[in-house]
Amino acid sequence: MDIEKLKDKLLARQKELLEHSLKSKETRAPVELDQTRMGRLSRQDALLQQSMAEATERKRTAELQRIEAALKRVESEDFGYCVICDEEIASGRIENDPAVSTCIKCAK
Repeated sequence: MDIEKLKDKLLARQKELLEHSLKSKETRAPVELDQTRMGRLSRQDALLQQSMAEATERKRTAELQRIEAALKRVESEDFGYCVICDEEIASGRIENDPAVSTCIKCAK
C-alpha cells in the first residue's frame, strides 16, 4: 500500500470538495421573500433548490471531516488501522476509500 499515493488522493478530493463548496455558496444563500421581485412558485422553487444545496453541503462537510481525520492518521502513522479494534484495514478497502477509518468487521 502506497501511503503517499493515498495521501495525494485524499488531498485531491479535499481540494475538489472545497472548490464545489465555494461554487455552490450562492445557491445556499437565503431566499428573498420580496413578492415584487419573485413570484410565489419561483420562490418555492428557489427554496427547494436552497434546501437541496444545504443538504449537499452537509454531506460535503461530513466527507471533508472524514478526510481531515484520515490525513491526521497519516501524520500520526495510525493510517491503515481500524480506529475501533486497531486491526489492519484491508488494502482494497482503503484503496476504494482512503478516508475509511474502520475495518469491515467493525463497520458492521
